Amino acid sequence: MFVSVVKEVHDRSISAPEVRSKAEIVDNEQEDTDSVEDESFSQEGIVQTTRLARDHAFGHFDSDRAPNASYEDTQFFELQTFMGMVRCGATQGATRFQYRRGEDYSSHGDTHLRTVKQFDPDELVDGFNETTDRLLSVIASEASFRRPVTAAIDITTIPYYGDVEGMPMVSGTKDRDGRAFKFATLSIIGQNIPLVLAVEPVRESSEWDENPSNQIHRTVRRLVRRAKEHVPIETVLCDREFDSIRVFQTLSNLDVNYLIPKRVSSSERDVLKQMWEDDQEVAVESASVHVESGSHPMRLLYVPSTSGEGTAVFATSLRVGPEEAETFCQRYSRRWQIESEYKSIKGDFLAKTSSKDYRVRLFYFVFAVLLYNIWRLTDFLLKAGVDGEMDYAPVLTAGECVELVASALIPHD
Repeated sequence: MFVSVVKEVHDRSISAPEVRSKAEIVDNEQEDTDSVEDESFSQEGIVQTTRLARDHAFGHFDSDRAPNASYEDTQFFELQTFMGMVRCGATQGATRFQYRRGEDYSSHGDTHLRTVKQFDPDELVDGFNETTDRLLSVIASEASFRRPVTAAIDITTIPYYGDVEGMPMVSGTKDRDGRAFKFATLSIIGQNIPLVLAVEPVRESSEWDENPSNQIHRTVRRLVRRAKEHVPIETVLCDREFDSIRVFQTLSNLDVNYLIPKRVSSSERDVLKQMWEDDQEVAVESASVHVESGSHPMRLLYVPSTSGEGTAVFATSLRVGPEEAETFCQRYSRRWQIESEYKSIKGDFLAKTSSKDYRVRLFYFVFAVLLYNIWRLTDFLLKAGVDGEMDYAPVLTAGECVELVASALIPHD
């Protein structure tokens, strides 16, 4: 266990309910005196590395308020970080933060929300894009950062329980009973540093508004274009929600390979029936995509499901033969990392709010993703400075170390 981090959390009196007691850590430390982790990652090194990540993170976010405003934008960023760290809303967070930093240091909760609403949504996404470029520049020379990258695209939801009338950015959920804000992301996955490269709000048509039907391929196009400004992308993995010939062609037009599970239609059922009759476990079918934006050849891969039951069907733009199809489709298991990523973003970094204002919801989500990236970058830089093979399991875990990562954003006297 990362002893020095846990000590730091307790020594700074950071609210961290998931962290074990200091007494337990001190008692166990004697048993771990030979730990490579303790020798390699000093407490000072952790804080310095986190501040390096911090210094590249906030320069592109501007509320465009008057120069003589009572509080600088960085003070609102500090409060937002604290709110995510202790998982509370603006009113409670501001009160607790003022107790911690002084009553005159930070704004009240209502002032914080008013300021958040002044961040233009488009400029907020652009600011995230520019910040991502700066964060990646820190690791550009690191040999352990592998290019081109494998990426995953997915959509996550933030539940909404208020009135949906006049709320165009609130969408229905898959169970049709729930309501939520939706955000699409593109993330680096696989044996590489896990970072979110692009964020895109999703606006869907619902029974209570006049929104046009969501064009998922356009969301994919925007995400991939922004991500390719930072790194070359070799392959994109998506879930079955992205099974669309327009998505396939969009990725082909962007010169990116794809691996996406297919919904089983009548033509796929015919192939599955023939496979059963021929006692085949694997099959590869050639196909092609033709839409107004272009065309390209593709393959449909029929392989044993990893669940152990039945056959899974995948679409890919790569030339894959029957002898390699099953191994190739095992790449898809890497996509689970994005689910773990969402769990961390929403569980460890996202501040609470019941606000109906979409500007608040977008700011909170983008800021939480930014803190996640800072945490992952800090972890990567710490390990990159240690000789040996890069281990992509985090040394700085969200459960015990996010409080330290976040607190380093807040200047201490």
